[in-house]
Amino acid sequence: MTAVSDPTPTPPAEILAVLSLLCPEVVRDIEQNWNAPVSDYARHLWRPVARPASGPAIAARSILREVLHQRLGAIMQPEEIGKALEEFEHRPVIQSGLHCLLLMDRITFDALLLAWLGAVENGLSAFFGFMGTTMTMETIGREGPGWLDVGDDKVNLFGMGRHKLCRKSACVAGPVTLNKRALQAVGDETDASRWLGTLLASQDKVFGTAADALTALNEDLVADWDRSGMALPVFIDDRLAASAVARHLEYDGSLLSRLLIEPARRQRLEHALQDAASSPFGRFLPNTTAYFWGIREERVRKLVLDNGHLIEPDRPHGFSVPFERSHLKQALLDGVLLPNLFLTFLVLAILPRVRVAGGLRQIGYVALFHSILLAALDENAPEERDLAAELQVRENAWGMRVIDEKISVREQLAGLPEGALFPDLLRQYRLRTFAETTDDLKLVRENARWRKIGQAGIKAT
Repeated sequence: MTAVSDPTPTPPAEILAVLSLLCPEVVRDIEQNWNAPVSDYARHLWRPVARPASGPAIAARSILREVLHQRLGAIMQPEEIGKALEEFEHRPVIQSGLHCLLLMDRITFDALLLAWLGAVENGLSAFFGFMGTTMTMETIGREGPGWLDVGDDKVNLFGMGRHKLCRKSACVAGPVTLNKRALQAVGDETDASRWLGTLLASQDKVFGTAADALTALNEDLVADWDRSGMALPVFIDDRLAASAVARHLEYDGSLLSRLLIEPARRQRLEHALQDAASSPFGRFLPNTTAYFWGIREERVRKLVLDNGHLIEPDRPHGFSVPFERSHLKQALLDGVLLPNLFLTFLVLAILPRVRVAGGLRQIGYVALFHSILLAALDENAPEERDLAAELQVRENAWGMRVIDEKISVREQLAGLPEGALFPDLLRQYRLRTFAETTDDLKLVRENARWRKIGQAGIKAT
């Protein structure tokens, strides 16, 4: 009797069908790597991307290189900067979806690990991770940038009272110092050698903002976890995006200036935003502020555009910035404004032709942002027509909670060798397949937004 071998496992077709409604590029990534090691999937995400070809895309890449060069200058030597930027030209990828949290946060750690795997498997010296800093220091009870997760407890990282934590945003709360007493108490209670000493080395430092503190501490943790320096994470955030938007606004002829400032172009853009919001996929869109966030009294504020000014809707006589190119540019440079997610992804990814790897909501709204830009372009302008042709290829990828360990970071690190934590994890994830790690896409199946899209699709057929 002839033995019948099991067919090669395939991803669940019904889930891929739902994802393909909005993100066919993500489905292709999954199908190509279903039975491959997770490290191969990471390598695939950091594969080369076609260089910008249209005028607006070339200009956007040039601006992005300028702001990245400035960021790299703070942490690298000149020759290292050149190498990192040249690598980025061939493999322009940003791991996004990272919130402004210490790497002891499980989801943040697992996402950064996937990015590190992709960089190492492609031989990169550095890679970029975008950390959103507009979140408040405490989002819900004992969650957020102000808290350190030690597995069985939460430590108030900066020693701020709960009232202050929920009223300050990570990007502007400061100056801050670490809560030495609480951290030292953790050391008395448990073996925390994999991370506590690294934090305590900065116990006497004063950081300008909480975001600065978390960036510096995360850099220190990764340096200690991978003392060989196989791939250096470069953390960027909304403030770098603000610098990029400001540079776009230096020129009245830039695409972004025309879309925002020219009344007819902005009206067309707003119609595209509204159409996307009212579509079956509108639940993915984060429509919470009008193009920019305002900063007032150490907190990020929602803004509306009213009578030619950006104002707080509940404080019409409070925050106010004229919606004019020079005023917007200066407010961005002064740290008074931050771009919303639409503008952030426009200048960091969609226009400069950079692949972004984010979470399950993000792959939805980045796809929508992409379609919104296409709808807002002027097909009668040759360079915008060239950009539209270039945008037929969408650089959008799933890279957050692909690795999704259910135990705390402290537990993940416990049995790993000091100084070689990441290299040891690399060996592990070269043996675990994408299908195994994602538990047959269980996270997608359980995601409320994607589930509703699937249900709507079934009703429609």
